[in-house]
Amino acid sequence: MELKEFIENFAEQFDDTESSEIQANTEFHELDEWGSLTGMGVIAMVKTTYGKTITGKEIRECVTVEDLFKLVESK
Repeated sequence: MELKEFIENFAEQFDDTESSEIQANTEFHELDEWGSLTGMGVIAMVKTTYGKTITGKEIRECVTVEDLFKLVESK
């Protein structure tokens, strides 16, 4: 799993946020479009794309997109 690919897949979960705004160090909770629905989309993306299960609690504990990547990588 590559960080660049993960960022691209993560960015696809947003409808109105430009993918160029999302980088490894992006604090995704601060994005205007971030919410529970987007979080559920991320959980589903991780399950279908990477075959791994993460929880909403685990996502809330992450600060940056890279933190989330490391979480998924560690599963």
